[in-house]
Amino acid sequence: MSDFNKIIERRSLLKGAFALGATAFFSSTIPLNNKIFAHGGIDFSEVPANGLDTVTLPEGFEWHVVASWGDPLWSNVPDFDQITRGSGSSQEGAFGDNNDGMSFFNINGHSILAVNNEYCNRKIIYGNRASKLPENTDDVRKGIAAHGVSIFEINKTKGKWNIVKDSPYNRKITADTPTQFTGPASGHSLLKTIEDPTGTTSKGTWNNCGNGRTPWGTYLACEENFNGYFSAPSNQNVSLSEEHKRYGIKSKDWGYNWVRNQERFDVNKHPNEPHRAGYIVEIDPSRPQLVPRKHTAMGRFKHENVEVVIAKDGRVVAYMGDDERGEFLYKFVSKGKFVEGSPNNYDLLTEGELFVAVFSDNGSGKWVNLNESGMDNAEISVFTRLAGSKVGATTMDRPEWVAVNPHKVEAYCALTNNKYRGNKKSQPVNAVNPRQGNKYGQIVRWTPEGKDHASAKFNWDLFVVAGNPTVHSDSNAGSKNITSKNMFNSPDGIAFDSMGNLWIQTDGNYSNKDDFSGMGNNQMLLGNPETGEIKRFLVGPKECEVTGITWSSDKRTMFVGIQHPGEKNPEKCHFPNGGNSVPRSSIIAVSRNDGGLIG
Repeated sequence: MSDFNKIIERRSLLKGAFALGATAFFSSTIPLNNKIFAHGGIDFSEVPANGLDTVTLPEGFEWHVVASWGDPLWSNVPDFDQITRGSGSSQEGAFGDNNDGMSFFNINGHSILAVNNEYCNRKIIYGNRASKLPENTDDVRKGIAAHGVSIFEINKTKGKWNIVKDSPYNRKITADTPTQFTGPASGHSLLKTIEDPTGTTSKGTWNNCGNGRTPWGTYLACEENFNGYFSAPSNQNVSLSEEHKRYGIKSKDWGYNWVRNQERFDVNKHPNEPHRAGYIVEIDPSRPQLVPRKHTAMGRFKHENVEVVIAKDGRVVAYMGDDERGEFLYKFVSKGKFVEGSPNNYDLLTEGELFVAVFSDNGSGKWVNLNESGMDNAEISVFTRLAGSKVGATTMDRPEWVAVNPHKVEAYCALTNNKYRGNKKSQPVNAVNPRQGNKYGQIVRWTPEGKDHASAKFNWDLFVVAGNPTVHSDSNAGSKNITSKNMFNSPDGIAFDSMGNLWIQTDGNYSNKDDFSGMGNNQMLLGNPETGEIKRFLVGPKECEVTGITWSSDKRTMFVGIQHPGEKNPEKCHFPNGGNSVPRSSIIAVSRNDGGLIG
């Protein structure tokens, strides 16, 4: 019997949620129907996998572009230049690159999008350079301005959403924007630098991946792979601390060369500078004058997204994944309580307790308070990963987005893939991460004890185990709710709509070969949390990631992110403008032809 089957058989408390066997997890899944998917009011015919250089939707649905990298947010900013790909100055006034998580806000009747611009595609943004890298200070300036968060008003005219230039709500938050620290680490020596000897402020936010929003109407940007921007040109042989190593800090960056413009990115000269990145950043789209705040109480790690809910007693609960192979799943519980309309809500994320998840093979789990690590609160805030290791957290297969069902007290987390699973001592195969060298990923679901998100205990199962049943007949075929018609790999972004549908976005292997044969481009699927049925709704263009999702106030438009089209071979991708145009990350608006609800 395989280790995979042994794990499944040991899970006695599953009570029929899963069928035993390598490919039969989900016994409650109804038979798939290729003609219709009727859950939460959305019916559609399943979209076949493909490798086209466009967005594919079911019959009866349509899409258009709302914003693309380089589109101006103000009238004094020039239109995107296909030849130069913009300058430092133009990019500072334009929509950023590689849009990821986003939220829609209705502010006094104005439609506002807050959008993460995670990183930039060096091959594309610097495609006019021979090296395909920044070659001068203005190139670096452009790259810095392409990161961060773009906030802008949109309106709908003649059936299409467009940017409202010069709106007072339009705002760029980049790696140069002043920010403020809150929580236990604010003012601590670990955050003190030459730039800020007080340790209470930071400069900028970058590599914001997924997002969150609060019940009091603010936007949460999540700093993920911040480590790739630091280097040590002053001393390539610098001895890095174990703490730096745990966070992936090295003497060489990923090709951004920000140190050329700003010495603070030299980790040899400024060893505390990396401590100022890797946080949840709260931004109020309704008050552009407010300085964004980095909440140290919520921990420092490679934040994927943050899902905020209200516990039974009114405290705020925030679920967060650390997107790294073998890292952890976290939960923050506020000290204060949410009160509708109270100005005190704005401080709820500044103080609370931080927990990390431990999953047992029998389908139970617990949240362990990081105070049990023996570290003080400031150290926990800055070196959260180390605290998680000290208390025995379960290493996970790259925790991506977390989503909470609006109609049931349950939460889901996408575990995207992990080549180290079962191949590193620290990352053994277990029930929640059941496959060695996990190529396809899975989505774990948990129900808090007492139907209270603040509870210290939970029960869990696997909603879906992705795989390829056309290539494999073992565990790599996936769970029973995976078929040749809906198969996918690397679930990443997940989100519930107001009707209780679970939307699944992928960021995986799009080679369409070997283990991934027949899967086509990255995609977005719709899942029924009651039955386990999953159907493919959207296929993105070549070499893109489908990521970021939000809805208009009337739920008749769904905004979806198309990130890094043509990331490896930009000459073969021309989304969204076609012809020989430069590929550009974009937000698209998806709607029904009949004007019906879509979330």
